[in-house]
Amino acid sequence: MLFIKQFLTWWNGQTLATRFFTWRRGEFVGQDEFGNKYYRTKSAIPDSIPEHRWVIYNGYSDGSRVPPGWHGWIHHRVDTPPKDGDYRARPWEKPHLPNLSGTAEAYRPPGSIAQGGKPAEPAADYQAWRP
Repeated sequence: MLFIKQFLTWWNGQTLATRFFTWRRGEFVGQDEFGNKYYRTKSAIPDSIPEHRWVIYNGYSDGSRVPPGWHGWIHHRVDTPPKDGDYRARPWEKPHLPNLSGTAEAYRPPGSIAQGGKPAEPAADYQAWRP
């Protein structure tokens, strides 16, 4: 079943081509708390970035599932990957959450149709504009 998923889908973990490229050239760098695995290899293009970096997602491919420390490394903002708790969040940072849009945990404001509510009635002092 895993072979069929990798052969037919690109959004579920990795494709067969990515698996082959990772096996041939990838150097395992680390893993985050969500189970995503990070790899690198020397760049094949001279005079460009020194190395190519990529992530193999644990489950569906969603860029918002990459934590801040690994995001900085994969986008070449820092040279060293965050190893086992090496990344320290700033005091003002909230804990990392992936994008929850389209899930049951998505934010639904009061009166949202998705929550089964009715839209709020306009205030009594409100008058619609007429040209």
